[in-house]
Amino acid sequence: MSNPTHDPVTFDIIQNSLQAISDEMFAAMRKTAMSAIIYEVLDMGTGICAADGEIASSGAGIPAFIGVLDKAVKAVLRKHPVTAIYPGDVFATNDPFYGGVTHLNDMVLVMPVFAEGEIVAWTANIAHWNDVGGMVPGSMSTDAKEIFQEGLRVPAIKLIEKGVSNQAVMDLMMVNSRLPAYLKGDMWAAIAAVRIGDKRILDLVAKYGKDTFVAAMDHFMDYGEQVTLKALKDLPKGKFSFAEEQDSGQIYKVTVEITDDEFIVDLIDNPDQTPTPNNASRDGVIVACQMAIKAVTDVSAPANGGSFRPLVVKTRPGSIFDAQEPAAHAFYYEVEIRVFDLILRCLAQHLPEKLSAGSFASICGTVVGGPHPDTGRHYTIVEPEIGGWGAMPGRDGNNAIFSGFHGETFNCPAEIAEARYGLFVDQLALNPEEGGEGQWRGGKGIRMDYRVRADGNFLTCGYTRSRILPWGMQGGHDGTSNHIEVIKTDGSRKRYAFATGVELNQGDIVRVVTGNGGGYGDPKKRDRAAVIEDVKNGYLSPERARTVYGVEV
Repeated sequence: MSNPTHDPVTFDIIQNSLQAISDEMFAAMRKTAMSAIIYEVLDMGTGICAADGEIASSGAGIPAFIGVLDKAVKAVLRKHPVTAIYPGDVFATNDPFYGGVTHLNDMVLVMPVFAEGEIVAWTANIAHWNDVGGMVPGSMSTDAKEIFQEGLRVPAIKLIEKGVSNQAVMDLMMVNSRLPAYLKGDMWAAIAAVRIGDKRILDLVAKYGKDTFVAAMDHFMDYGEQVTLKALKDLPKGKFSFAEEQDSGQIYKVTVEITDDEFIVDLIDNPDQTPTPNNASRDGVIVACQMAIKAVTDVSAPANGGSFRPLVVKTRPGSIFDAQEPAAHAFYYEVEIRVFDLILRCLAQHLPEKLSAGSFASICGTVVGGPHPDTGRHYTIVEPEIGGWGAMPGRDGNNAIFSGFHGETFNCPAEIAEARYGLFVDQLALNPEEGGEGQWRGGKGIRMDYRVRADGNFLTCGYTRSRILPWGMQGGHDGTSNHIEVIKTDGSRKRYAFATGVELNQGDIVRVVTGNGGGYGDPKKRDRAAVIEDVKNGYLSPERARTVYGVEV
């Protein structure tokens, strides 16, 4: 018979309370941040970790960010003896070699929660800060060869000790940024978020007791493991391998082995790390693999540390998926999303009821900046982009949403972009390019035009699936590419996928184009009424309907 203080109803209440606390942390951060990429785009994540660092509850935000938080806490615990961690401490890290996992723009803040003199949990958050120094505005350069060129490294250090700010560290961070006011505002928003989480958890512990609180988290971890193990039993067993050429010409390879109790991802046989910012840390690749196993097991149950106990990830130190210091990491996200996509493509033909044809599958990071035409102050807009998802049996792909890797975020509204940055937004429309047709068609990407308002501006971008297109399945057509086109005032045009510091002047157009997803099934089998509806909605021309679908409209 279970201890009456550890009954399942109490455990459920505590777990749901932790979720509510994570969401409140998210709301606090969103409402107080300075940068639009945080408060509008929601390029952030919040969560609660157990005393040992395992993720216990996640808030809203980018799934790939939530998966960073436990790894950051564990890095803090490796570096700092528990005897040197106190109530009121707040730690910061952005360095992929010290628990930061991603790149230097993504700052993680974690705070220990003490009850009865010992750590019972950690509150944590992560967000993209627009500029942390480095060789270019926005801190992301396709020309960087080592991490020292990418900005200020913050290696899991105390930002606040016993509730008192370390002003020297804060000053050092602000003086290294081209946007110090924004950095300061975003930093204090993150501090407010972990502090409100700390307060709410202490209220929870006071209500139910420390032992019950800790037991509830342990129980939910075990439950997460059981959910994954149950789902694994229903998946096809064996080894599945796939290799895919990348836009760069490199070949990425994966072998996924599924057993009754393990999901093994083998990425050992892959290229060496590069002297470019297209590298990923092992922890970052683990996040991509965690998202993949979640996608094919149980997408409805909340994820926690227990959910990923059956996951085994194999990498080779010194490879692009396990880059060693001092490798540059600015565009890590395009490497990690390729891992995520590679695993899904490897398994898609074996799990058609769960996985779709290829999606635009890129963050499509877009950075535009320069002197603001109204104030003369430097501005930088950092935008991930929305695009088209792949089709699957019984349904068309989603139009114009973020990749599954990027998750619950929003595009920056035109009104905000025009008010805060030195740009006009001339259009935001669905991508009219032909591609992605099938019995069920791929979702549409976007076409968006930024018009530059002043001379001396710049563009930096990092897009993949620019040459290797989203794949069609079972006779469906491939999708279309992700790219940027710069249209100069003299009418000349140039296309980009990866570029740094492209010169922009008044009147130039930056045209963002994201891909249409791949189609599924023979286009000739598409329902005639659906084809007519596509033509009516402008997704398809009458000529294309005739030649691809065989339908006269």
